[in-house]
Amino acid sequence: MLLRILISAYQCQSVALGRRGDLRRSVMRTPVHLTNRTNLVSFLQVIYMMKQIYLDNSATTAVAPEVMEAMAPFFSAEYGNASSLHGFGLRTRHAMEKSREEIADTLQASPAEIVFTSGATEANNLAIQGAARARPNRRHLIISKIEHHSVLHTCQWMETQGYEVTYLDVDRSGAIDLDELRGAIRDETLLVSIMAGNNEIGTLAPISEIGAICREKGVLFHTDAVQAYGKIPLPIETVDLLSVSAHKLSGPKGVGLLFVRKKTPLLSIVHGGEHEQGRRSGTENVPGIIGMAAAARLSFGEMEETAARLRGYRKQLIAEIAAIPGTQLNGHETESLHHIANFSFQGIEGESMVMKLDEHGIAVSTGSACSSPNLEPSHVLVALRIPLAMAHGSLRISTGRQTTAEEIDTLLKFLPRVVEELRVISPFKVGE
Repeated sequence: MLLRILISAYQCQSVALGRRGDLRRSVMRTPVHLTNRTNLVSFLQVIYMMKQIYLDNSATTAVAPEVMEAMAPFFSAEYGNASSLHGFGLRTRHAMEKSREEIADTLQASPAEIVFTSGATEANNLAIQGAARARPNRRHLIISKIEHHSVLHTCQWMETQGYEVTYLDVDRSGAIDLDELRGAIRDETLLVSIMAGNNEIGTLAPISEIGAICREKGVLFHTDAVQAYGKIPLPIETVDLLSVSAHKLSGPKGVGLLFVRKKTPLLSIVHGGEHEQGRRSGTENVPGIIGMAAAARLSFGEMEETAARLRGYRKQLIAEIAAIPGTQLNGHETESLHHIANFSFQGIEGESMVMKLDEHGIAVSTGSACSSPNLEPSHVLVALRIPLAMAHGSLRISTGRQTTAEEIDTLLKFLPRVVEELRVISPFKVGE
């Protein structure tokens, strides 16, 4: 039967086309008994997915096999609540605290400075709102205009609660002006939040310099390090609060952390228990925490090799894509995370490019997955003062540890064709 399925799979020419609809219709015409068609569809879907090229690693990453293996026992054999006093609970507590120690080591921090959360969105909210609750007399916040929405929207909500927020401008590469930052800090300033590496354009922030200014002025410094953690070394000597999410580094979804430097004032924003030293109530996601530690071990263990390889891919992407007429790189060419490259194409909608490339089995995005259903131009590109027509035509390519040179070559083979096809039918012409 397996041989018949393999033969039928070979006969299914639409697999090579990478089109789900044609694939299913061809499957239903194959000479396999009706009762076995479900098995055949499943088998061919696996083949189809194997042919996909995934270049949207800034949105999420595949869970590494090593991570899944580390997590597996904590879904079944070791399922105790880490707060329980019996053997089941004590064993999971021990495993969780060992993971906390391993993660703390990657940040050169103390285990007591690691607070586990459900992800970076919660961590960012805890950093901002938790610091505000701990120091209610300081009612001024400073962020940049290109922060992730979990920071941006939290600060906008804080404005409805009587807080004042200063939104720092960025230059055309996405960098803030350190003198503007210094001048914006005042006596009532509570916190500065600047992301370590931008999730849409990749531009890196001078974390050490920003932290030094904040330390000098006596204000807290928080950085959203979701895209940078596990990708580059992070100088956190002057960082007070730092957010991480596991699913951006081959770990599971639904788990993250907030690094809280010792003696940093912070109150819980979730009530109902004394978990995480009273800083975050709720039963800990032990399988997720185990997986996050395993993903951190993997990412930090291969950081140099992966960085060198992905840096080469990024240089190739910039060289060949920027050469397409009416195309520009968004963000800094060199002071950037090595896995993110963002481009704008004149006369084309970014969503159209995403869909056309998906037909060829290539997954990319127009920007942040958290706002992809919204057809408004990216707030990041608007802040860079990119013309709206170009901002609407943006494409983010984000590589990962599994990305191969052949996959980059395939993208570069199809992308110019897609751009040409879409420009033929576009009412806007390059150069107009």
